[in-house]
Amino acid sequence: MKNNVIKDKSFSFALRIVKLFQYLNQEKREYVLSKQLLRSGTAIGALVREAEHGESRADFIHKLAIALKEANETQYWLELLHKGGYIDLKGFNSINQDCIELLRLLTSIIKSTKQIIDN
Repeated sequence: MKNNVIKDKSFSFALRIVKLFQYLNQEKREYVLSKQLLRSGTAIGALVREAEHGESRADFIHKLAIALKEANETQYWLELLHKGGYIDLKGFNSINQDCIELLRLLTSIIKSTKQIIDN
């Protein structure tokens, strides 16, 4: 069975987001921003899974482009939670680095798939 890096990393990231959501709810009593983070942070992996069975290459690209938007939104919520004092610097840097990696992977996959279509 072939390794699927984006699938694995987006799933692991979603797990981290779920755990962060639980921490923010239970320890910090933060409910609004954490819910936004949960929604966008877990949507990335769900969209990657959808793209895996896309009807066409164009559909594949479209679903990954939406995942890219969700990753960008997730980074926004992470930054806001950090600047708002809900996530310390060490925790922010760790999960934000994972988010940056997903952004780079998604961008790379989208670009390379578009090149295949154009050729």
